Amino acid sequence: MSAAPRVIMRARGLELAFGTTRALRGIDLDVVAGDVLAVTGPSGSGKSTLLHCMAGLDEPTDGQVTMLGTVTSGMRPAERARFRARHVGFVFQEYNLIASLSAADNVSMPSRLAGRPLSDAQTRAALDAVGLAHRAGLKPHQLSGGERQRVAIARVMASRPRIVFADEPTGALDLSSAALVLDWLRRLTEQGATVVMVTHDVEAAAKADAVAVMSQGH
Repeated sequence: MSAAPRVIMRARGLELAFGTTRALRGIDLDVVAGDVLAVTGPSGSGKSTLLHCMAGLDEPTDGQVTMLGTVTSGMRPAERARFRARHVGFVFQEYNLIASLSAADNVSMPSRLAGRPLSDAQTRAALDAVGLAHRAGLKPHQLSGGERQRVAIARVMASRPRIVFADEPTGALDLSSAALVLDWLRRLTEQGATVVMVTHDVEAAAKADAVAVMSQGH
């Protein structure tokens, strides 16, 4: 008899209200370790809001988020930020690269901030893994959209987080670049990460291990 899948992250009764608008309405969700979970639904359904609450970027109005066995909802903002620096990585639609830094420096920055600086060899290895070692010295404006997103993924790979949140990671990319990014997100799970991905992209959702469909905050 096989063991039950291990839940690495859990939401219970998650609510978020902005004034009289309830963006999340009693969400219960389990995320299994090693999975790619796609969160889909129409615009305004609460997808990104759910991701932000589970990642600790927003504080829920009610309910509880547990990540890696730790209740993260209700933590003080600075404490939550330290927890994210140790355990969490992000890939956003707009890449969130620092314009004044090279690709290599963008990759190494989160690890430096977390107090675990990378060697030059580790930084180059992360860029090499996504096929961009030869672009290490270029700044974001010198890279294509697909290359910028691959730098963002190399940044996550280098810092080796346990959980990766990806908000519309293929939203600004052409089909071939999007396919590459999805392949690299899958590669993160082979490193031991769990990926929670918000997406409108049917192809992206089809490659996930599990899909949560949002509608009007449910």
